[in-house]
Amino acid sequence: MSRSKASRHQAATDTLIGKGTEIEGTLACEANLRIEGKFNGVIESKGSVVVGEHAVARSHIHAREVIIAGKVYGDVTTLGRLTITATGQMFGDVLGATSLVITEGGILHGASKMELKDAPEEMEQETDNTPRYLESEAG
Repeated sequence: MSRSKASRHQAATDTLIGKGTEIEGTLACEANLRIEGKFNGVIESKGSVVVGEHAVARSHIHAREVIIAGKVYGDVTTLGRLTITATGQMFGDVLGATSLVITEGGILHGASKMELKDAPEEMEQETDNTPRYLESEAG
């Protein structure tokens, strides 16, 4: 097998932290990551990160996409979608997501800052904090 084919095959392999496993430290991976056990530290993935229903991650997570079905204590930065399922609980801030989905029953205890691809010009120029629906009443 050529080196480029081997590299592609390895990049497609998922990484699993199984139930009953506890890991602490920094985890950087090229492929998708699924956590079913416990993780403490920093996660950086170029793929997706899934925190399973019984998993606990005390971690800052940076990934292309994140799905939380268990518990996450820490901030999440994603280039794509963050999904919190009905069993998911997140205690931390959402930074940079382009899409946020919280299924009924899911919990987000923190702030969310989503990325705007092209902010409308009027939003960039706005300095007054008065809501638009109150502007006509104020004047």
